[in-house]
Amino acid sequence: MDGDTSDRKQLIANEINRIDGHPPSSEDPSSKHAKMSANPYRFLRGSVQLFYNDLSTGLLTLPAPFTETVKLTGVMGDCHASNFGFVTEKGSGGGLIIFAPDDFDDACMGHAGWDICRFLVSLYLSVDLAQGILDRRYKTGDYDDLEGLKAPDEEETRVAVKAFLKAYRKKLTKIIDDPLHRRKVLSHFKKGHVLRKALKKAEKRSIGGKKFETKSKLGKAVVADGAELKFRDKPGRLQRLSETEEAEVRSHFRKFVGDEILDVVERIGQGTGSLNVKRYYLLIGPQGASTTSELPLCHLVEIKQQRHAAPLHFFPDIDPRNELDPAHLTVAVQRLMQREPDLLLDDAEWFTEHWLIRSRHHASVSLDPEEVCLDEDDPGKRLKQYAKACAKALAHAHSRTDHRSIRFETMLASAIEEAGDALVETAEAYSRQVIEDWAIMKEMTGIDPSPKH
Repeated sequence: MDGDTSDRKQLIANEINRIDGHPPSSEDPSSKHAKMSANPYRFLRGSVQLFYNDLSTGLLTLPAPFTETVKLTGVMGDCHASNFGFVTEKGSGGGLIIFAPDDFDDACMGHAGWDICRFLVSLYLSVDLAQGILDRRYKTGDYDDLEGLKAPDEEETRVAVKAFLKAYRKKLTKIIDDPLHRRKVLSHFKKGHVLRKALKKAEKRSIGGKKFETKSKLGKAVVADGAELKFRDKPGRLQRLSETEEAEVRSHFRKFVGDEILDVVERIGQGTGSLNVKRYYLLIGPQGASTTSELPLCHLVEIKQQRHAAPLHFFPDIDPRNELDPAHLTVAVQRLMQREPDLLLDDAEWFTEHWLIRSRHHASVSLDPEEVCLDEDDPGKRLKQYAKACAKALAHAHSRTDHRSIRFETMLASAIEEAGDALVETAEAYSRQVIEDWAIMKEMTGIDPSPKH
């Protein structure tokens, strides 16, 4: 191993150890590290801190207009193709289903260019994943038969990446012309659009939908046993607490919810980047609720241990607003970026840790990258459609921090026009860096991601 590769390996190990509490190892690798070893896309999702490390050291450098002239705004922090989906405005208390950013765990005040670049990198890696599935370099659980499926080629990928920037900039110009355009959302997709079926699926899972009781987040998690509504037994996903721990959770968090806590469990094995953080699920509803007909009166609440947003370890002084405690910052920025924020979105301090309190959306639906990128007819078209939808949703979210002016939109539209092509090249080059980093990770965990024949 040459010196540069050895140094990079040490950096990866150190950064993963800093967040996860232990470095990658071939001796009983953690479930998170196993996920990250599966493919470069998963590695990107689980190693957001490396992205910001590389921005801080100059290994990854955004074109100057994106950081030197554009004012700061609320950003997702961990922006990638899997952190967009269908959600219900106002959380479990709303009715309109929209396509929007759906993960704010690393949200903070920062450069919109961070989110844009990271999303573009994820597009390149989404295509790599799809191609790798067809080449049998990576596993997939979504397809039993790959016969006839195609992935976007290099040119189609580049077209989709440029379409993202064009659609994002077009949204900015609409807001410049009419600032009320910030209030727009994506709630309709025509027949034939890559997101059409997912929208219909979300509608069926919402309150009043024909699959609410069986396919919604609430319906899949809860069972009526005749005497009460309670969480289902789901080993490896939902875990019962000790009497003492359950009593502590009920006592501390009852004041944050508007109805009774019917049941409590610990949620395990969720996500990639935050797979190793503590989280609880509360079943909230009217006292004595015991039948499926009462499910619409209930909702799930997640209590999640919150870490500092990933960018802030490397850019601690970029904005004074980021000095808020981790959970409070997440709440503040999410409220800025959503048109109609979740009705239950709060934070608390408990046992010296900061905790995020939020409702779980009943109808949450998103697409995996292989669902977007693998198709028998026109995978390039699907990727382009998805990229444009995410661009519009992200532009809306970024533009909502400052309602007093159009300075952000004007500056960023100019930056994209001036340096958009350079940003595309930067993102493509960094996607190759992520693939190299994943190979190092795979070596450290000793996991073979290829399908077994």
